[in-house]
Amino acid sequence: MVEDASPKLVLVVACALVDADGRVLIAQRPEGKSLAGLWEFPGGKVEAGERPEQTLIRELAEELGVVVEEPCLAPLTFASHPYETFHLLMPLYVCRRWTGVVTGREGQATRWVRPERLRDFPMPPADEPLIAHLVGLL
Repeated sequence: MVEDASPKLVLVVACALVDADGRVLIAQRPEGKSLAGLWEFPGGKVEAGERPEQTLIRELAEELGVVVEEPCLAPLTFASHPYETFHLLMPLYVCRRWTGVVTGREGQATRWVRPERLRDFPMPPADEPLIAHLVGLL
């Protein structure tokens, strides 16, 4: 029997929250997590039995204290990136409507950034290709 040497596929979903001024929210990965200090689009790992939209609704509430309705999540693009021990597949959704005030509930810093300035912030390799899609959209 031949062993499969393919890295594990990890499904993570991300969201570009866009405010009324056309700025995008990014959050800084906290100390103690992998890729700490880098900026990313909020979101998280899709759990077993969960759809990507459900994951975003849960993660945005847990991480940022905002309530998002599923019809307000519009898929834009995705990233496919090989890391050393796994392969990341990450759909990116855009959301322009939510309730509540964005607050870093896990101690993470957050910033509202104009799309053309997103490249000024160090991001994980999987997030970087998503910037061009946001610049083109916004």
